Amino acid sequence: MMDTLSPATRIVDVRRSGRRAARLAIASLYAELALYPKPGLVSLVDNGSHTDMNALTFMRSLFSLRHYFRLIFQAGCNDAPFATLKRLGIEAEERMLRATGGVNTHRGAIFSIGLLCAAAGRACAHGGEMTAAALQSHLRAGWGKELANHVAPVNERSHGLSAAALHGASGARHEAADGLPSVFRTGLGALRRTLAEGRGPRQARIDALFALMMHVSDTNVVHRGGPQGAAFVRIQASAFRHAGGTASNGWEAHALAIHRAFVERNLSPGGAADLLAASCFVHALTAEHER
Repeated sequence: MMDTLSPATRIVDVRRSGRRAARLAIASLYAELALYPKPGLVSLVDNGSHTDMNALTFMRSLFSLRHYFRLIFQAGCNDAPFATLKRLGIEAEERMLRATGGVNTHRGAIFSIGLLCAAAGRACAHGGEMTAAALQSHLRAGWGKELANHVAPVNERSHGLSAAALHGASGARHEAADGLPSVFRTGLGALRRTLAEGRGPRQARIDALFALMMHVSDTNVVHRGGPQGAAFVRIQASAFRHAGGTASNGWEAHALAIHRAFVERNLSPGGAADLLAASCFVHALTAEHER
């Protein structure tokens, strides 16, 4: 169908869509923070395996990111190159670190949800329904090749990149270059299955988190616990899922026991948490077109 909107109306529509995407991005990050029990991770209840951050640290970080997602959505609308997206991400990370006193709360989310906002902007500019398939297609078409070829300078390497180099864990850039399959297939798939079975958003997010913990090579876990820690995370996540996840009686007690075991071992699946927030974002952004 031919687009009959005037240029002025199109600009207003794009701006409205950008503000909505930014609101949903922040809401999805808050949904991840508020979730409990969440093995080893910071929540509104406790600090998990962390001594350097708490829920207030995350709230300060969220406030610092409120404009970033709108700006990167607009960059996607303009079909900006990856270099522009990277610059916006670096600026957002700098604001986050200032807000948190140097603590990395949302580096992974700045990358993954930022790219998804850019893909949403590209999809908006090209027209058509905002479905999960369209979003993933625009991510690959817009920046997949650049992401696949992009290598961070040595002095920019994060703990995640260092762990990936040391232990062979796949990193965020490879995941993004492939269209974030952990988000679109694993996380989003688990969310939708649980909701379709009649359980609520909290249970859906728990099931999605454990699915991601089971399937994702999480460099945050590898950095803190090495290959043995990564294996422990996968085993515990697999046991929870094979017991029926949130469909089983006593699932909360089971999840809480895993949480305590992670804290005892100083494990924190932050990569899975970022991908959970990204999955929540895609679900919220595309819900009206996926019914």
